[in-house]
Amino acid sequence: MAPHYIPVMPPAVKIVEVGPRDGLQNEPRALSPEIKIELIDRLSAAGLSVVEAGAFVSPKKIPQMADTDKVMAGIARKPGVRYPVLVPNEQGFDAALAARADEIAVFGAASESFSRANINCSIAESLERFRVVCERAKKTGVRVRGYVSCVLGCPYEGDVPVSRVADVAAKMVALGCYEISLGDTIGVGTPNRAKEMVKTVAREVPMKKLAVHFHDTYGQALANILVALEEGIRVADSSVAGLGGCPYAPGASGNVASEDVVYMLEGLGMPTGVDIDALARTGAWISQQLGRETTSKAGRALVVRKK
Repeated sequence: MAPHYIPVMPPAVKIVEVGPRDGLQNEPRALSPEIKIELIDRLSAAGLSVVEAGAFVSPKKIPQMADTDKVMAGIARKPGVRYPVLVPNEQGFDAALAARADEIAVFGAASESFSRANINCSIAESLERFRVVCERAKKTGVRVRGYVSCVLGCPYEGDVPVSRVADVAAKMVALGCYEISLGDTIGVGTPNRAKEMVKTVAREVPMKKLAVHFHDTYGQALANILVALEEGIRVADSSVAGLGGCPYAPGASGNVASEDVVYMLEGLGMPTGVDIDALARTGAWISQQLGRETTSKAGRALVVRKK
């Protein structure tokens, strides 16, 4: 008698929700701290285990993040959920500590031009800034996540060599970043290019330390995430309702929508732990607060179906 076949459930995928930071920082309508707090609380209640809560950056450059201290003070911190904040330097790290952040993110680039436009320094200079922040974070027990932007193209330089992406990612791991998010900042990547980029970086950084962050400018984000999953990636960044983009990448539309990512992953049998109906309702709600339409196809369909 043949043995019973026991199906193996594919590994779970961690969703890093970046809407409250990467999403809202590029929305033209500024929201009150109270609405941001409710957004974050709704997202954590929906089952997201990582919700990026804000950024301690220059309020002159990114005024939408000027109230991150108030937001951090007001959120209902759910056990098991992490609320990282973006910090560009030691001053930002001091603010993060004061806000009781237990995780921060540092934001590098694989493009010299983008690095100068974004954080006003070269790649080498940015890594030196991050070194000091990472050393302090280690001493204070704060986890550090690293972003590498422009991994598949730069708005100023065009194509970016994947070898440079791998080099920057490896250097950020050496500084102490526990995870590196590879960002297609302007959304120009296609599946073949995304696949080769992930494979190249994985030769320098263990796959378990890598995440992907795709913008959907050309409608390729879900396809790019899928090929990254096939290569072994198990962490994906996304933004509820497809909020936001990048203020330093002219013409870039929003991030891939969290609702669409969760719908795809659940359909693949890859559990996320996220209540997609609650997520879709949150996407519809925050879009209403912003006076815009959600860009999530799954979100629109789910909300209409439940009416």
